[in-house]
Amino acid sequence: MVEPERNRTTFFRLLGFLKPYRVGLSVSVVLAIGSQAAQIALVWVTGRTIIDSALRHHHPHLLWVAVATIVGLGAIRAVLMLGRRILSGRQALDVEMDMRSRIYARLVRLSFGFYDRHQTGQLMSRATVDLQGVRFFLGYGLIFFFQNVLTVLSVTAVLFFFQWQLAFIVLAITPILVVLAYRYSHVAHPTLRDVQQKLADVATVVEENIVGVHVVKAFAQEPAEEEKFKHRSDLVFEQTLKANRQRAMYVPLISFVPLLAQAGVLLVGARMVTTGSLTPGGFVAFNLYLAMLVTPLRSLGMWIGQAQRATAAGERIFQVLDEPEEVADRPGAVELPPGEGEIRFEGVTFEYLPGRPVLDGLDLDIGAGRTVALIGHTGSGKTTLTSLVPRFYDATAGRVTVDGVDVRDITLASLRGAIGVISQDPFLFSATVRDNIAFGRGDLPVEEVERFARAAQAHEFIEQLPEGYETVIGERGITLSGGQRQRIAIARALAVDPRILILDDATASVDATTEARIRVGLREAMRSRTTLIIAHRLSTIALADEIVVLAQGRVAARGTHDLLIESSPVYREIYEHGLLEQKFVDAVEARGAMEEVA
Repeated sequence: MVEPERNRTTFFRLLGFLKPYRVGLSVSVVLAIGSQAAQIALVWVTGRTIIDSALRHHHPHLLWVAVATIVGLGAIRAVLMLGRRILSGRQALDVEMDMRSRIYARLVRLSFGFYDRHQTGQLMSRATVDLQGVRFFLGYGLIFFFQNVLTVLSVTAVLFFFQWQLAFIVLAITPILVVLAYRYSHVAHPTLRDVQQKLADVATVVEENIVGVHVVKAFAQEPAEEEKFKHRSDLVFEQTLKANRQRAMYVPLISFVPLLAQAGVLLVGARMVTTGSLTPGGFVAFNLYLAMLVTPLRSLGMWIGQAQRATAAGERIFQVLDEPEEVADRPGAVELPPGEGEIRFEGVTFEYLPGRPVLDGLDLDIGAGRTVALIGHTGSGKTTLTSLVPRFYDATAGRVTVDGVDVRDITLASLRGAIGVISQDPFLFSATVRDNIAFGRGDLPVEEVERFARAAQAHEFIEQLPEGYETVIGERGITLSGGQRQRIAIARALAVDPRILILDDATASVDATTEARIRVGLREAMRSRTTLIIAHRLSTIALADEIVVLAQGRVAARGTHDLLIESSPVYREIYEHGLLEQKFVDAVEARGAMEEVA
């Protein structure tokens, strides 16, 4: 699709957001027409009634009538403009709210793969900066643009009615304006699109530095990050300066051309008055109408620029709205049937990048109610394997089943509602402790929240918080320690009463003492659930009924500890390394205990 055609498509798609507000838009148009008619009538009364009748032919009583008429028309025009502006403001806010809601609804439904490819700052920019540009144009700019077009058409018609010879002088500038406007539109769009993109790059730097402020300060990289921000800001400045140069070049030209017509009208019209072919009132009225025409023609460049900015922003917004849901409910998807949580991987292959499989034809059966530990070297596919069960990603080939049903044939809501996931770095919301634990079940009673907190060994420290379960924790749980965040995340997973539990190195952030307490709760929680454990600590692996060793995207071995220590070199290497690590931790803790006694 060529650039102009794509721009037109985007523009008309943006207009589609106005469909729910057709009535309000129609009323705004009627009010604009009424306001324009009042303005035209004002000029008519000024030229014909006051100059030609009241002053030229000495009818003083007509002067008072004309003045009263002008005041009345002015009041009517003011009321019409007030109503139009109120409607336009409401319409702008309605459109903005609709667009923001659609963008947000799309963002929360897009799959993990989409977020793997896009930066948070870029997405935030599309939901803020780009949205503002579209909102201003659809809410205000479009009405003003329509009013300017209406002014040009109506005033041009009146000019021909008044004096067609002079009107042709005005009409002669039209081809020049069309060429300039087209050229400006053609060069402005790519420049303004780059401005929007570079603004998003700045937002990305800001977002990353706010989220990663601890890392920036820990490595004393404030000057480097400031320089990065300055570089991105300089790019915005340079591109915006380019856009302003284009505007500075074309807008004055577009503004100057109507003045040529005005000069021609003054020259020819004055001669017509002296010869008697045009009355003084008609000459004044014609020039007043011409002044009404000059203003919208001079602002043509501004409205073209605003339309191009909105179109450029719209392209970036539609990139999000048009993004396909890689993981979505199939037509005819069913609710997850009753079962005990049996999981099967049948010839599963998965690729994040084409031609680079992370899992390669993997087969694995996990019986209902079993606890299986997944171990392997970094990059062996442990986390990827568990991500396929709740359909965070879909297998490239093969299939994953839960209780005999392909997960792709199950609705996402029912599938994920039956799976509890606890990651190594849990995310907590800036809300109360109770709200975080009950996140998956908003109607969870307080006593149930407390019960799950106790199971996760979190109740004791929660009770010591300033307001207990009603304490509002900081963004991302920053006011809590790593172990405390982890225990709240465990309680949150247990609260949905999952059929399947996935623990992705869930105890890596806690000390040995806390881990021991959490294991007691986890052992009880896993009693009647199928559980997948990704673990490196031997103490966590000990919770499993069976161990599965992954290597190069396949199952290299499976069995009990005693069996694998004899038969699997990979497991033996991992175990011996973990044993050395555990001995080192025990030695350090023992040394610390002796120092405390001393």
